[in-house]
Amino acid sequence: MIPQETIVALATPSGAGAIAIIRLSGAAAITIAADVFQSVSGKDISKQKTHTIHLGNIVDPPTSSGQAGKVYDQVLLSIFKGPNSYTGENVIEISCHGSTFIQQQIIQLLLRRGAKMAQAGEFTLRAFLNGKLDLSQAEAVADLIASDNEASHQIAMQQMRGGFSNEIAKLREELLNFASLIELELDFAEEDVEFADRTQFHDLLERIEFVLKRLIDSFAVGNVIKNGIPVAIVGEPNVGKSTLLNALLNEERAIVSDIAGTTRDTIEDELVINGIGFRFIDTAGIRETKDVVESIGIQKTFEKMEQAQVVILLLDAKELQVSGLKFQVEIEKIKNKFPQKPLIVILNKVDLLSISEVETIRQELETLNLKLVTISAKQKVGIDELKNTLLSFVNTGALRNNETIVTNTRHYDSLLKALEEVQKVKWGLDSGLSSDLMAIDIRSALHYFGEITGEVTNDELLGNIFANFCIGK
Repeated sequence: MIPQETIVALATPSGAGAIAIIRLSGAAAITIAADVFQSVSGKDISKQKTHTIHLGNIVDPPTSSGQAGKVYDQVLLSIFKGPNSYTGENVIEISCHGSTFIQQQIIQLLLRRGAKMAQAGEFTLRAFLNGKLDLSQAEAVADLIASDNEASHQIAMQQMRGGFSNEIAKLREELLNFASLIELELDFAEEDVEFADRTQFHDLLERIEFVLKRLIDSFAVGNVIKNGIPVAIVGEPNVGKSTLLNALLNEERAIVSDIAGTTRDTIEDELVINGIGFRFIDTAGIRETKDVVESIGIQKTFEKMEQAQVVILLLDAKELQVSGLKFQVEIEKIKNKFPQKPLIVILNKVDLLSISEVETIRQELETLNLKLVTISAKQKVGIDELKNTLLSFVNTGALRNNETIVTNTRHYDSLLKALEEVQKVKWGLDSGLSSDLMAIDIRSALHYFGEITGEVTNDELLGNIFANFCIGK
């Protein structure tokens, strides 16, 4: 049921700034605004056209005792009449000066005139309920606001424009057409007639299965693009892990010291490489120690390696000169504990070794099916090669081709369930299953398609989705 109250909220971030925008939405939005707005030109804003902007003052109306109204601020007031607005309702946006006092005074004034304080995501919820956005597009609004790199922004924009919705809606419509024919057959069960061409139906199921699998597979890429790729930097103490982190970030983020065991806790920071976010974790050095605090740091290192999607093992060229090639044990320990994680072996302080010594190490790693990246973290040599190596673990082909990429866990779950039902229908068709039994699985598949775009929904689902939005959106 579409709410009838007129809601109000601050649409810009809280706090002082140059300007702030206060948003009203609902049937009474224009009436409420007209009660407190005095145009400098004397216009009655309730009679003005949609998509117009007006200069004037926000004034607390005079009291019944004749006391003059209080002027709060000179503002720009924008009018958007429904259904041609973001929410599909009458919308007023007041651009005032960014003083927190002014913001609160105007909002309180609007509340006194009959508006209700908006809940988290309520403006976008109303846009969904009024048919301005489907559910996946509404969710993309939150992703767009949260996007902090080019790739996540591109995916959110593609989804908000309806790329994902259109693909799902097209599949659902085609399946629905065949479902209607299958259901029609049930009405003529005694005549034993077939309205749905089984060959065409099989081809459709093959195509739907292919598209669903592609969308499901894209989640692996979409999830890391949306949330960033966690990369753990590990190695023995004092090999230059903190120096490497500083070189990658191009700032003095981690403490660098000649004293082994300086990093007692994990240090995290983010870096965007060619539009993809990477979250680097500088961990405590792994070694045998009796220091209680350092032992806790080492335990956290293994925990962070568990969470990371890529592990960087940093070797110290100077140490290898002294102790020889003893890194195989470390590699085996990592590979045995995390066999599925990509491992990058980096040789730091490479300027201390000869070309032949580096080549020996490279060949040794090749026998373990590992590639060597050589750097000098202190001199910032080889950092670009390392960044390119990191990018190689992300399949950005779909992103470059502007293909639909799934980033939402809810969508991923619904796609998996829809695929399962489509495969049941396909098996039933191949096995000569009766139309009434196939119809049950077709309805289930349509249900899960509808969950994605919002044709099928409930109050609990909507509450969970829009609770994650900011108040003014």
